[in-house]
Amino acid sequence: MEHQKYCRLLRRCGIDFFVGVPCSTLGSIINFLSEAGEFEYVPATREDEAIGIAAGAYMGGKTPAVLMQNSGLGVSVNALASLVLLYKLPMLLIVSWRGYKGEDASEHLSMGEFLPGLLRVMNVSTTVLSEEGVEGEVRDSVQLMKERGIPVVQVLRRGVVR
Repeated sequence: MEHQKYCRLLRRCGIDFFVGVPCSTLGSIINFLSEAGEFEYVPATREDEAIGIAAGAYMGGKTPAVLMQNSGLGVSVNALASLVLLYKLPMLLIVSWRGYKGEDASEHLSMGEFLPGLLRVMNVSTTVLSEEGVEGEVRDSVQLMKERGIPVVQVLRRGVVR
């Protein structure tokens, strides 16, 4: 799916606030969100900071999404566990899967291997987006987030959103 279509799909599903940390896999999405002029996007310097900004946006009436690479998920475990999961703050986490099946720079391989287990241990509802099912998977995960009032994760492998 093209990144413009993905971003507009998120907006149609009700996501109205975006915060993120730079990531080459998510680069086209982040650039579009920050430059298109039709989205509210806040850049963050760290993933746990992005989680805090999204929590504040939710408390201010927004429906937030946080963009980060999977290594950033490791950085944000405490913010997720002690804030988002504890208080059941609904937010969408869009997490790139660097190191998927050993395909990436060597520094991403360990976290790529750990990602599925980390998400299982955290007991976070997770969808790995597929090229053929992105639209329905996005709708379903955002709907689950809204209905249950919980954070959900969309894992994005390189090439699924271009």
